[in-house]
Amino acid sequence: MQGEASHPLHAWVDYFRDLGIHDFYRNGEPMAVLADEAPVVLSEMPAASPASLSTTNQIPVAPNQPERPALADRTATPLPTPPANSSPTAEPVPPTPISFNKLAPLPAASVPAQDRAAALQSISDDIGDCTRCPLAYAGRRKIVFGDGSPNARLMFVGEGPGADEDAQGLPFVGKAGQLLNNMIAAMGLARADVYIANIVKCRPPNNRVPEPVEANTCSQFLVRQIDVVRPEVIVALGSTAATYLLGVKQSLSGLRGRWHTCRGAKLAVTYHPAFLLRDPRQKVEAWKDLQMVMAELGLKPPPRS
Repeated sequence: MQGEASHPLHAWVDYFRDLGIHDFYRNGEPMAVLADEAPVVLSEMPAASPASLSTTNQIPVAPNQPERPALADRTATPLPTPPANSSPTAEPVPPTPISFNKLAPLPAASVPAQDRAAALQSISDDIGDCTRCPLAYAGRRKIVFGDGSPNARLMFVGEGPGADEDAQGLPFVGKAGQLLNNMIAAMGLARADVYIANIVKCRPPNNRVPEPVEANTCSQFLVRQIDVVRPEVIVALGSTAATYLLGVKQSLSGLRGRWHTCRGAKLAVTYHPAFLLRDPRQKVEAWKDLQMVMAELGLKPPPRS
């Protein structure tokens, strides 16, 4: 599907149709089929005269069919009564994120260095032309798998692809990607030395934050990527990446400046490059986070020319 979906609901409709679910509602009401009812063929319905409809709202009965009892007399399974303290207007509680450490057990052994590129390709092949979540029906052009060295000591994880990434099929290639490249260079590394991926591999419409069903569906593949690369340090770029990698919803200020763990690696949290483009004043704070990472990995910034 090319281009943006005209309405977010359309993506969900197409998603359920792809699962073989077609009829939820008719005339605005949930459908309830009684076991003792046979369908009425509309072509067999007798024409109703204006006089017969002027004083009643009853629908004429088709020939050779007995009159149906009034709705109150018909047997149907009653709907469950909500608890007395429940509120019909209460907002649904969003699902609690699950830490990547708890999504799957850590592999007993690491993938040999010479086999990691092939192992990553196998994960990409498993994803295929993915239709596992609604993002597949929301205007996606290309699946953005990951980029960089399969033997990287350092891994960056962002939120999701943007327009440039969706067009090229590579993570962080737009303006935010250019800033990330500069950040990596300031650490004394090249982009080819690190591994870069995102929480979701398809672009959310209008670059919105991924929905939980989208992020949770895609997480299985990112877990496998991390387990193949086995980085020493992971940097979560922004609150969305931190939320799903760590399984906590907390402000960046509460997560930055200290070490966390993820799939056997140390994890640091910093600002997303897109946020730094909007608020350049925070680049100083982001550099503090990267210096913490550099000290852990024994990196030194390149000499100034």
